[in-house]
Amino acid sequence: MLKQITLQVNGEARTCPTRTSLPLFLEQMGLNPRLVAVEYNGEILHRQFWDKTEMKSGDRLEIVTIVGGG
Repeated sequence: MLKQITLQVNGEARTCPTRTSLPLFLEQMGLNPRLVAVEYNGEILHRQFWDKTEMKSGDRLEIVTIVGGG
């Protein structure tokens, strides 16, 4: 069984298994990865790096949902 880690998401504690990729974590939260922007430990994380980014204990994420309309 994979160990659970704790990280901060939009100021709230969340848990996920170790070695969870960012896109998988977003999907586990019920979010569409194509419709969000992510700040990872204080910096905007460009999509080209998402697949290589694994969640680590203590990470801080700010996730903003992109809303269309007019």
